[in-house]
Amino acid sequence: MSEAALSRPAKPGLSDAFKGLLFGLGAALIWGSSMAFARAGMNQGLAAMDFALFRYGSAGLVVLPWLLAHQPRQLAGVGWPRAATLALLVGPLFMLLGAGGYGFAPLVHGAVIQPACAMMGTSLLAAWVLHDRPPRSRLIGMGIIVIGLAVIAGPGLVAGGSMATLGDAMFVLAGLLWAGFTVLTSRWRIKALPATAALSALSALAIVPVYLLTQDLGRIAAMHWLDLATQVVVQGVLAGVVAVVCFTRAAELLSPARAGIFPALVPAATILIGIPVTGEWPNGPQLTGLVLVSVGLLAAIGLRQRPR
Repeated sequence: MSEAALSRPAKPGLSDAFKGLLFGLGAALIWGSSMAFARAGMNQGLAAMDFALFRYGSAGLVVLPWLLAHQPRQLAGVGWPRAATLALLVGPLFMLLGAGGYGFAPLVHGAVIQPACAMMGTSLLAAWVLHDRPPRSRLIGMGIIVIGLAVIAGPGLVAGGSMATLGDAMFVLAGLLWAGFTVLTSRWRIKALPATAALSALSALAIVPVYLLTQDLGRIAAMHWLDLATQVVVQGVLAGVVAVVCFTRAAELLSPARAGIFPALVPAATILIGIPVTGEWPNGPQLTGLVLVSVGLLAAIGLRQRPR
């Protein structure tokens, strides 16, 4: 090899921070797609339990071959106690709380409260458990994101009936459950794919029997096969497996506290993806909120900062 070739600098690759940003944005976009298609499915008569079946039943089938080939007795090395904990945090209970809250509180409440609690809960838990104290720029960015979410929600944020408090409490709990999942996967040093496979398998074992015993299969049987296949792919394969792997990988690369910001992007992603899916166009305040959320993300992630 020539001296010139030896002295030539190596091509720089993508930094871990930038890779983490891409993984986090990918997860947010997939979850936004999931919500947009869920809204379309609700308009067709589907219920929250149907989406729980799509999410966890399909995800469990997808990960089963991989899980059987990687220490199935120990759930890919995660272990039954830890896998059960992860499934309790972001398994069927998480989705039923997030979706069930809409039966008591307006849609815009969930669009703000749940992602904001997930983001702030992750930051607080990371500071307490992982000793990752947020810098000023992250706190400012998180504040901008919350303002952007409130602008997106608009006047409906202060609306609600007498039962709205119950729905809001369900959204808060769902957000905190996700925060617990984010911090524990880092605390236990569980990799993205084993964590997703273990919790998906246990969640499927829990939701499928409950669904068959309590729900009417007529809603799903009445669906056109193309609509059914779309919901299974979007809710189960993409949102249930790919997005969770992407998010967990983002937490590995960025730190849990920084990755915990990405769920707050889901309402903005839902609005954008909802344009072709549901035909709903964002209004002026929603566009303003999208800009604020984007600015807040850049400030909160802080790609130039080294994760602690």
